[in-house]
Amino acid sequence: MKCYQLIITAILIFTLHEVRAITQSPQIELTPAIVRNVETTIQINAGYTLTEINQPLVLVNGIPIDLSFKNGSARFNYTFTAISEIKVITHREIITQKIDPIPLWLSILPPLIAILMALLTKEVFSSLFIGILIGTVTIFRYNGFDYLTSLFKGAFAIVDTYLLAALNNTDHLSIIIFSMLIGGMVALITINGGMKGIVNILSRYAHSRRSGQFITWLMGLLIFFDDYANTLVVGNTMRPVTDRLRISREKLAYLVDSTSAPIAALAFITTWIGAELSYIQEGLKVTGIDSTPYTVFFNSLPYSFYPFLTLIFVVVLIWMKRDFGPMLKAEKSFIADPDKALETHQQRRPQIFHELDVPGKTKGRWYNAALPVTTVILGTLAGLFYTGWSAATWSNASLSFFTKLSITIGAADTFKALLWSSLAGVLMALVLTTAQRVLNLKESIETLTNGFKTMFNAVLILTLAWALALLTQHLHTAEFITGSIRDIAISPKLLPAITFVASAVIAFSTGSSWGTMAIIYPIILPATWKICVDTGLNPDHSMFIFHNVVSTVLAGSVWGDHCSPISDTTILSSLASSCHHINHVRTQMPYALIVGAISVLCGTLPVGYGFPIWMAYPIAITLIVLVIRIRGKKVSEV
Repeated sequence: MKCYQLIITAILIFTLHEVRAITQSPQIELTPAIVRNVETTIQINAGYTLTEINQPLVLVNGIPIDLSFKNGSARFNYTFTAISEIKVITHREIITQKIDPIPLWLSILPPLIAILMALLTKEVFSSLFIGILIGTVTIFRYNGFDYLTSLFKGAFAIVDTYLLAALNNTDHLSIIIFSMLIGGMVALITINGGMKGIVNILSRYAHSRRSGQFITWLMGLLIFFDDYANTLVVGNTMRPVTDRLRISREKLAYLVDSTSAPIAALAFITTWIGAELSYIQEGLKVTGIDSTPYTVFFNSLPYSFYPFLTLIFVVVLIWMKRDFGPMLKAEKSFIADPDKALETHQQRRPQIFHELDVPGKTKGRWYNAALPVTTVILGTLAGLFYTGWSAATWSNASLSFFTKLSITIGAADTFKALLWSSLAGVLMALVLTTAQRVLNLKESIETLTNGFKTMFNAVLILTLAWALALLTQHLHTAEFITGSIRDIAISPKLLPAITFVASAVIAFSTGSSWGTMAIIYPIILPATWKICVDTGLNPDHSMFIFHNVVSTVLAGSVWGDHCSPISDTTILSSLASSCHHINHVRTQMPYALIVGAISVLCGTLPVGYGFPIWMAYPIAITLIVLVIRIRGKKVSEV
């Protein structure tokens, strides 16, 4: 190409670029949903090269907004209280955007409809889908579309926005991969006789329904460091034992669910501790309280009535051999006809499970299961220690060993530890299976992939639940719930009980204990301290209320999580126990509601008013025994 041709080409490219820059219109970028009385972020893109004399003018309802543009764009926060108008005026044109904010009360409809449909129809997939659809249609309807267009756009948004966003999250993908690896490991240790060997050993101790349930409860306490690992390991390991003892899948799922989250919430060396301490730390910074997060956490533990009483409630049920409500019906049905009862569970007889049946000639080798499971447990602890290690922490002579260990695990990367340990467990199971020539390598890999396939239903439910949780964030469901109680003039002594109920409602609606803590802690801790100071309470009494509130956020989150059909731990408990998910929710909910009510009425509420805590626990436990004695009926041994 000749020189003049190169010059002409360069001039044309430059001219086209400048023309495009000049002719591009300004843009107003909005968040997915603008909700009434909730602050939202708005971005203005000028669409052309800015100078000091051609800055765009931005007005909201005719009032100029003072903005500083950088690289052609600027952001500002605004709270819309009614139908409004954003106007961007440039030297060339005027761009107008009408805003019709969504009423905040509508934000509760998607999770509420999903939960009610799941409980009424006993079908969780369509319930979650409809709940998300209600939310997406609401968003598009208030963006100016008619009902029919909003319906189509809302349906497409479920797939191209919310499901993709739910999966485009490393934490969520980590849970999916971890669950699939555990499923694959369980398939291998089932085929190679490992599970059969474990069942044979446990059978020596689990010789009755009572002892079988107690061993399940005890295993749940021993795997205290992570609720996900607890749920999947205990549920999968104990299922053959409880089936043999004619303990229903619903009861197994309840035992698994009611030990995993409560013990993880109470133990001070868990994967929860890092998030809890970070929230407490932020609360201490805002309030100016002279204390450490660990001190606050330890002082708050005695007020965690619901987790403690849940663990006690389970033991009393086992000891008295009684059940009531839907659980009693499930137990009696299972005892009367186990095969018929198992047909109600979705995961029981898909074709894929026929491929995982243990051949009759397979010898039971307990170590084929014990070694992979132990690898997962010890590997998780090692991974937590490795990813959370800090030389500064362990060189600090003023800290005790357990404090250092708690800080290390609290700072660890939970999901990396779980992924590493589950992969190590799979490799251990694979080596044991092929080395003993139970299966060749090809057959082992096929069994492994069959185990992956068994997790599909759980992955689909989890993905829909995560999509619904993201939708509730966009619609600010939590703000609606917390805002309903924020401006009410209340006594500081009522704050713990109110916080407990509010946390439970949010966890129930969103299906996430962790999400609830992230929402409630930053709001309630500063508010609690301010209310205590404003009402003239002395520092000691104020700290007493503060510690109580710290515990009730956690306890209420676990309670709501236990009752929610869209909770990830509830879903995983159903999965690990091969229990029909809605059956698990229906049978667990009455127990969780009773323990929650006793926790509030005998613990949180009176203790907030100064009732001695050493008297509250005996009264609560006595009431638990009476409720089970009066309402419960004996479930006969087999």
